[in-house]
Amino acid sequence: MEDLKELRKVEKFADQCMKCGFCSFFCPVYQEEKTETSLARGKNYLVKQILKGEQEFTDEMGEIIGKCLLCKRCVANCPSKTQIDRVVVAARAEMVRKKGLPLAKRFTFRKVMADRKAFGRYVRLAQKFQWLLPKSEGKIRHLPDFLKALGAGRNIPEIAKVFLRDQVKEVNKPQNGQEPKMRVGFFTGCAIDFIYPQIGIKIIDFLTRHGVEVIVPTKQNCCGAAIYFSGDFETGRYLAGENIRAFKDVDYVVTGCASCSSTLKDYEVYLPDNEEQKRSYEAFSKKIKDLTEFLTDVLQVKPEDLKLRKEFEGKTATWHDPCHLVRYQNIRNQPRQILTGLKGLKYVEMSNADACCGMGGSFSIYHYDLTKKIADKKMAGIKETDADIVVTACPGCMINLIDNTVRCEMPQKVYHIMELVE
Repeated sequence: MEDLKELRKVEKFADQCMKCGFCSFFCPVYQEEKTETSLARGKNYLVKQILKGEQEFTDEMGEIIGKCLLCKRCVANCPSKTQIDRVVVAARAEMVRKKGLPLAKRFTFRKVMADRKAFGRYVRLAQKFQWLLPKSEGKIRHLPDFLKALGAGRNIPEIAKVFLRDQVKEVNKPQNGQEPKMRVGFFTGCAIDFIYPQIGIKIIDFLTRHGVEVIVPTKQNCCGAAIYFSGDFETGRYLAGENIRAFKDVDYVVTGCASCSSTLKDYEVYLPDNEEQKRSYEAFSKKIKDLTEFLTDVLQVKPEDLKLRKEFEGKTATWHDPCHLVRYQNIRNQPRQILTGLKGLKYVEMSNADACCGMGGSFSIYHYDLTKKIADKKMAGIKETDADIVVTACPGCMINLIDNTVRCEMPQKVYHIMELVE
């Protein structure tokens, strides 16, 4: 029998699928393509054929299992609770084991993203040449046709002139001489570090004002989402070990990126290769808190005590649920408590608030036309609210929402939830 180590771990989930097709109502990819291979059921069938030895890891198979947002809408609505995300990710990992990573991914994942200093150097180099890209508006730049491999016409935010890592200290004591309530590690994440450092500065300032000692370890690394969700478990496990060591001496690990908090929590779900790793990942998972979860559930900040920044007074806001927040972490009420508690801000619920925006990390690079079609539905939901601003808690979602509001010539501006708080 062929060695299918990663798939054998999730075979029980593949066997749960009843082939009912209920997932077709919820899968954003299937809703656009209407093909069986777009669907959870179709992907699961192919994985079962591999397990039976009746299907090989062909290039076509790789394209099929790659065309999944991992938004977990199918999982959340599956009558038999089939964890198709685990089946798909394991299939990607098995494919990497059998065929290796493509050269571009191998270099990007292992030589750039897995090396924090090198990653910073490459992004800094890109920052120096971004002036070549035409501006759409403000700090948004436009990818011309010759860069269509990254999504021709895409509107992307500028890389920051100064990264977060160069603006903050490693140890940040509570302000006004307060005794620390707790010692918290701040996980910066790539987007907050390189694109939105102002969000990281706001978070650290807020926490230290509320009596929290904030540690920003210089040895922290990328969370690994793009890496291990692409099937590179080897590098994913390396990054997990790096981050666990970097944050070993803190009470909690807090991040302002829903994708990062989900990824750090889920080392224990996707990556364990032995019992020692499993115990280590499980212990680390208990430390991880998304910022909205930390403020309401741990720090117990009363939403009514939060102060709205002046520039947002009288504005109407709507909320977009990142997939990695609402379905991966079951965090739904906490951000809404914060937004509805901000005096002077009107909150309007979006009809499709928890629908995927179409980002899906690298999915939007390989399938940008499909991402735009999925995002069109999100844009329609935003338009219905007549909101002035769209608020979320995932920089990845922010990047995609900004791209599509600009593309659709919509007036709404996109903000991270902490940007609204004084």
